[in-house]
Amino acid sequence: MTNIDFLLQRQSTPLLTEPAPNQQCLEKILAAGMRVPDHGGIQPWHFTVVSGNGLQRLSELFVNSSNATANLEKIAKMPFRAPMMIIVTTQFTHHEKVPKQEQLIAAGCCAHAMQMAAVALGYGAMWRTGELAYNSQVKQGLGISEDDEIVGFLYIGTQCKELPLKPSKNFNAKVSYWQ
Repeated sequence: MTNIDFLLQRQSTPLLTEPAPNQQCLEKILAAGMRVPDHGGIQPWHFTVVSGNGLQRLSELFVNSSNATANLEKIAKMPFRAPMMIIVTTQFTHHEKVPKQEQLIAAGCCAHAMQMAAVALGYGAMWRTGELAYNSQVKQGLGISEDDEIVGFLYIGTQCKELPLKPSKNFNAKVSYWQ
């Protein structure tokens, strides 16, 4: 598969199981996250790798941070969608030339680059957010400043089954040209 075909066939893989990436693969995934465009070279992001017993700890944090009317059983299972999760967060830095919006976008690029690296290494990956990404108790439990953001939960593991390729989305309605 060519690089362009790889990009054109990108899709999330929600059915993930063991094994998770080994340390060598994990380091390549993290290194891919560090290669994103970064105006000012300020690296306004942080990665929290969760696996093993950390998944249970995260499950407990999710449940304890949820409101009483939530489906706590479903919430408790969320971290176990994959054997590894990388939580991508911002680490906003005051910079006169790099506004917070650009820093947030850079952190989002990290999540995308790491998802693509995981797939390139033969793993499946899925980038999710949801209510818990915006929950102040979850942020506090993870040691994330109230001023920073959870950009996403990147689930990584081995694909359980081959999924059919989703149809490509047409870009024509989303493009204008100035000539």
